[in-house]
Amino acid sequence: MDITRKAELKTVDGPSDYFTGKVTITGQFQRPAPSRVGGAIVHFEPGARTAWHSHPARQTLIVTEGVGWTQIEGGPKLEFRAGDVLWCPAEHKHWHGATPHEGMTHIAIQESVDGSPVTWMEKVTDAEYLAPLAQG
Repeated sequence: MDITRKAELKTVDGPSDYFTGKVTITGQFQRPAPSRVGGAIVHFEPGARTAWHSHPARQTLIVTEGVGWTQIEGGPKLEFRAGDVLWCPAEHKHWHGATPHEGMTHIAIQESVDGSPVTWMEKVTDAEYLAPLAQG
């Protein structure tokens, strides 16, 4: 058993090429082969979000704090809250982040395929980010 203590976890700023607004990534990990699992704790300040991206295998987001939005390309923009778990299908272009007025933190878990857990794409525009939420 290997334990990484909270005090040992490194926190870095989310790269501006992949995020809009203030995002921090804590405890990022990638387990050695044959495992393909990696992840991190990601915190989004109000208004912060990812760029459009996809994962070669599915992604799980466990929301621990706040309120956020997510959208799969061509689908409705959805709201989620602390305690919710998001399941994103493989190879689906999507984004996620905080709402304009409340921050959000999630634990992201995904698998790498051919050494990569993510393919980053263009940034989410303000118009896309601020589009109306799906009803219901």
